[in-house]
Amino acid sequence: MADVRPSEKTYQNTLTDDSIPPKTGRWKLVGPGIVAAATGVGAGDLVATLIAGSRFGYALLWAAVIGCIVKIALAESTARWHLATGQTILDGWRSLGPWTSWYFGIYIIIWGFVYGATGMSATALPLAALFPFLPFWVWAMIAGILGAIFVALNRYQVFEDAMKIFIGIMFVVVIVIAIMTLPNLGEAVTGLVPTIPEGSLIYTLGLIGGVGGTITMASYGYWVNAKGWRTPRWMSIMRLDNRVAYIMTGVFVIAMLVIGAELLYTAQITLSSGDRGLLDLDEVLRERFGPVVSVIFLIGFAAAAFSSILGVWHGVSILFADFVRNVRNQPLSGTRDDLSKTPAFKFYLFWLTIPPMALLWFGRPFQLIIIYGALGAFFMPFLALTLMWLLNSKRVPAEWRNGWLSNTLLGASAALFIILCLNEIWGMIVGE
Repeated sequence: MADVRPSEKTYQNTLTDDSIPPKTGRWKLVGPGIVAAATGVGAGDLVATLIAGSRFGYALLWAAVIGCIVKIALAESTARWHLATGQTILDGWRSLGPWTSWYFGIYIIIWGFVYGATGMSATALPLAALFPFLPFWVWAMIAGILGAIFVALNRYQVFEDAMKIFIGIMFVVVIVIAIMTLPNLGEAVTGLVPTIPEGSLIYTLGLIGGVGGTITMASYGYWVNAKGWRTPRWMSIMRLDNRVAYIMTGVFVIAMLVIGAELLYTAQITLSSGDRGLLDLDEVLRERFGPVVSVIFLIGFAAAAFSSILGVWHGVSILFADFVRNVRNQPLSGTRDDLSKTPAFKFYLFWLTIPPMALLWFGRPFQLIIIYGALGAFFMPFLALTLMWLLNSKRVPAEWRNGWLSNTLLGASAALFIILCLNEIWGMIVGE
């Protein structure tokens, strides 16, 4: 593949965009960041936060706060590349050499096949509990197909509005339940002081790096562009959008940790690993607060899981469509929303939805899971390191290159993700 770099002409062309940010009412524009945050916070992340709270109480509260700062830096960097250069993150990776395309191409195909089954299963769990007249696998298939149809038939703004509704349900439900547990505010405040209890190192690093951090972080720049933000004029709006979204995520994660600390830590209740841990929490809520709260929680659980389906089905399909465009060396015409009309986008929607249904019956082949885990462990270090590379280079106009704060946060996040990557690989080697 030829080396493709943003030219001065390309950059100047982005400045001819007619859209101009409004001087008032900027809060009303917030949206793409909420989409990215809602997509990244899946059922597995919720369980990981609950387990951290159930094992260590409020001691790791500070890690949740640091995690949000890390995600703000990563998402801001991704979108800044899009706005400052007029190119996509796939264009940026391609400019670093063909190795990036080989890695990303293999990863996105395997990731989509395995995640398709994971996302559908996570959504089916609360739906099967709420409506047991249909078996689990039927609910999983319904969730996947409905998600694909919705994404295929609607443009970005409708998709964003739907995501806001789902994250609103999820947010309100979790905050209300956290308040009902009557949190110990004194202990919560002490949890903001960084400490690492014995045996908590990996939980601490996972809490910082895991919640809201997936391949969909790379989709944020495309959602920003689809919103109509395509030039540096929109940089301040994007930063407001990003900060609001991840502050909301931080509040949400803290609320989940409070629930884990108050309901599980004090009673020494152990959750199942994986998504089913949320069903264990549902039983605890039913015993303590009654069936109404249990049903409300399951609705919030379903909203969280289905928002991840919609976000992945839309965002990662756009990434795949742009990957195909780069492989074919085609120019990017129109808006990033046009990528959702391409055959490659529709193919990946199919790939996420139909082939993974086989895993609902036959389980996950061991070899495939090993490859999936290894490639996935490398993605967040890959994202952090390549963003540092790109945003410190002449590919970006000097005004929008990294400053010391961005380099510090991206460097710290890269080190964090490398440690988590090595831990993941070690776990696969020793079979843990």
